[in-house]
Amino acid sequence: MTSHLTHVPAPDGVAASPQYSHVVWGTGRFVAISGQCALDASGAVVGEGDAVAQARQVFANLDRCLAAAGAGFRDVVKLTYFVTDVAHLPAIRDARDAHFAGAPLPASSAVQVSALVRPELLVEIEAFALVPEPATESGVVGGAARPYLRSVGGAEPAE
Repeated sequence: MTSHLTHVPAPDGVAASPQYSHVVWGTGRFVAISGQCALDASGAVVGEGDAVAQARQVFANLDRCLAAAGAGFRDVVKLTYFVTDVAHLPAIRDARDAHFAGAPLPASSAVQVSALVRPELLVEIEAFALVPEPATESGVVGGAARPYLRSVGGAEPAE
């Protein structure tokens, strides 16, 4: 089975990065996961002052959110990291790598911010994913016999 996602680690003329793919595209159902922080199920902060513990909790929360949408880390096309200090990025990468386990890395951005929603939080991460559409009984993905292409000017049936 081929993947529903295409990863381009280094388009022509763009320096490659081992930390992310520059471009990711695919087909399927779009899933947006709100920024997740290091909060447990009761809303208590996990790992106050500890970037490693917070990164692990954030990725555990992302995992739960993706599962609620019928998705997993292999479906993630974009991660955005919000950190109070870029020095936390190695801890975030370690937690990310544990969850991606050899899957192609998504596109990503990292932004240092002056503060997050609560002062004891160090990391917030949002995710975007594309989940494959299930095949129908007829074997047609998404139930449509012909795909439609959408452009800025509107939708036109694909020929």
